[in-house]
Amino acid sequence: MPMSNTSDASAKKGRPTPKRKEAQSKRIVSSLAPASSKLEKKRAREQSRASRTASRAAYLRGEESALPLRDRGPARRLVRNLVDSRKSVGEYFLPIIFVVLMLSVFPVPALQFGGIALMWALLLTAVVDGIFLSRKIKREVRTRFPDTATKGLGIYAWLRSTQMRRLRAPLPQVKPGDSF
Repeated sequence: MPMSNTSDASAKKGRPTPKRKEAQSKRIVSSLAPASSKLEKKRAREQSRASRTASRAAYLRGEESALPLRDRGPARRLVRNLVDSRKSVGEYFLPIIFVVLMLSVFPVPALQFGGIALMWALLLTAVVDGIFLSRKIKREVRTRFPDTATKGLGIYAWLRSTQMRRLRAPLPQVKPGDSF
């Protein structure tokens, strides 16, 4: 004996079954934002570009809030200033590599060998300079910030010292030869 259920199902009877298109259109809930006008989109793009430009400028100036985590803190600022206050052999490595590349074009073995020897000598000198720089940086950080860990500061300093001064980010805050 079938049970008669006079609930919600009987309320739907008495009218034709809706087409699939109609049923699906009732279920779709748009999660997209309302369409914007061209002017609004252009204004949003310009605002985003201005925000990115301001953020990049703050990063290059060395503002603490704009720096990534690897560059934040007084110890990292000290390391950057110590590296930027001295000239290093490593910052000339990229231009020298370019010269070596130009010398390797000429079919003169003496020029090619001389260029390669120059490159290796500069690389070795930069590595030795980096070792001494790392020791100096760690010693200085320990004296000025005794409770700060020095792990990673040596390689941070060496990598910064091997970049050409003009390409360093954040930009150098001190000039070569300055003391602070």
